[in-house]
Amino acid sequence: MSKKIYGIIPPIVTPFDADGGIDQTALRENIRFVISRGVHGICFGGSTGEGHTLSSDELELIAKTCVEEAKGQLPVIAGIIVNSTRDAVAKAKLMAATGVDALQVTPVHYLFKPDDDATFAHFKAISEATDLPVLIYNVVPWNYLSPALLVRLMTNLPKIKGVKQSAGDLKLFADLMITAPKDALVFSAIDALLYPSFVIGSHGTIAANPAAVPGVCVALWDAVEAGNHALALEIHEALLVFWNTISADNLPANVKYSLSLQGINAGLPRAPMPATSAKQGAAIQDALKLVLKYDAAADQSAVA
Repeated sequence: MSKKIYGIIPPIVTPFDADGGIDQTALRENIRFVISRGVHGICFGGSTGEGHTLSSDELELIAKTCVEEAKGQLPVIAGIIVNSTRDAVAKAKLMAATGVDALQVTPVHYLFKPDDDATFAHFKAISEATDLPVLIYNVVPWNYLSPALLVRLMTNLPKIKGVKQSAGDLKLFADLMITAPKDALVFSAIDALLYPSFVIGSHGTIAANPAAVPGVCVALWDAVEAGNHALALEIHEALLVFWNTISADNLPANVKYSLSLQGINAGLPRAPMPATSAKQGAAIQDALKLVLKYDAAADQSAVA
């Protein structure tokens, strides 16, 4: 990999306008916002970015914009959320041509679960389609890949460089940490448990909290790296309260609402996802006031 992939990597939101199109000005604003908070990379086209709704042309537009704004200083990871090997390979090739640094690819997410051999063949085809490293985005509840299968994939397919674990089961995460190849990257997307994930050796996080409050998550990462566990526990508790307010079926909308409270134009969710409700918004605003005190660059008056 030409750039080291580690630390806090926000899966940025995709700002949509009232017609459902991408608001390119707001997209750049969001990319610049997370970069300004000292993040270690950028991911797009993930769940928080409503990647399952994006056409190939839209994904290509976002990729080029992220690469341009990163200016070669940060790794850019492209999310691929599709249901067939053919589509995944096509998108992988498309993303490789934009200059991104890595791919984040889900298992198939429709109702039918391939067996382990079919899943292996799926990721083998993707990894052979380009020279880009691949992170498996292990998120689909009914197609959640076991630590044993993940280890098989990373051991036998050299371009499968790591995994982003997204279930709330820290035991499965811990099992993967001790069984994965030594050079494998294991990222936590267990938003409620980022702190313990970092403590047991996670290489970083690509998760919704970093997209909503990137500076706070950088502060958590830095505290753990410095061995300041008293501060890290404080930040963890504030982040958990915040996470409990945004975690819902309209999570991307709630991340966008959180960004709007910080003065960032994050646009609208793409229909049919509902916008943040008044009840959700009130809870988010209260939690945001508490958590942003750990972001040294935050404008505290924005949510006062």
